[in-house]
Amino acid sequence: MLPVIYSDEFLLHDTGSFHPERPQRLSAIVKALKSVPFADQLKWQLPTPVTERDVMPWLQKVHSEEHIERVELIAKRGGGNLDGDTPVSAYSYDVALLAVNAWLDGVDRVLATEDPAFVLARPPGHHAERDRGMGFCLFSNAAIAACYALSQPEVKRVAILDWDVHHGNGTQNFVEHHPKLAYCSLHQSPCYPGTGYADERGEYKNVLNIPLPPGSAVGEYQKAFESEVLPFLSIYRPDLLIVSAGYDANADDPLARIDLQPHDFGLFTEYCLKLTRRIVFGLEGGYDLAALAESVVATIEQCLV
Repeated sequence: MLPVIYSDEFLLHDTGSFHPERPQRLSAIVKALKSVPFADQLKWQLPTPVTERDVMPWLQKVHSEEHIERVELIAKRGGGNLDGDTPVSAYSYDVALLAVNAWLDGVDRVLATEDPAFVLARPPGHHAERDRGMGFCLFSNAAIAACYALSQPEVKRVAILDWDVHHGNGTQNFVEHHPKLAYCSLHQSPCYPGTGYADERGEYKNVLNIPLPPGSAVGEYQKAFESEVLPFLSIYRPDLLIVSAGYDANADDPLARIDLQPHDFGLFTEYCLKLTRRIVFGLEGGYDLAALAESVVATIEQCLV
């Protein structure tokens, strides 16, 4: 059984009409997963309620109090924007805290079972920096989950693999100064947010950026995985792998120009499983509903092989 950590409360983060990061993303994935032949092998789990676990200490390890308070205040006022791309609705602060909890639950499940789990939550997180949210992201879920994992006695090192088509500037900004964390990103370049150059290595040589030109397809990704990603992660030897699982590198996605197909993410998952089965997959981007749902299906199906 593979845990899928999900709540309908994630649909309450209202980004407004025509925003790419919309609740329908999760609804499409849920519908697809409940209709696949292996649906009986999925264990749907609600995230731990915010009232039952104080996420604030973990949030404060990654974000400033000013940023956290700003998101809360905008939500309490009924909504607003962190920037032109990143709306906050009346429920967004509470939903974002629940999303953080879902990622922490993912860590707990994977460490308990030593098998993968998928965190099906929103808002996404990998663009959120210490002092600001941006790029649809409020809090840096993957970085927070990595900090939480390091508090567990069996975890000495955590690696984050980010295959979202956009570079996770927020994740890297935190990881590059932390000796027990590593970050690897494959992303389109040039593309938003304009970060993630190959020569950025981190304070502890713990960052690997693999910028890929527009039009890149699975062949370029396979080469990168085999010659760079897997050697980097193997040398680092993480006790836990967190995957920022964005699916906007699909050819059908409206926000980028990479030429992947949904089944290619099953191949990427296979590569990860060669390294370890201790993997937390957490949803980041992906904005074509059909391609997004098919890609999540491909990821989870590979975990069940």
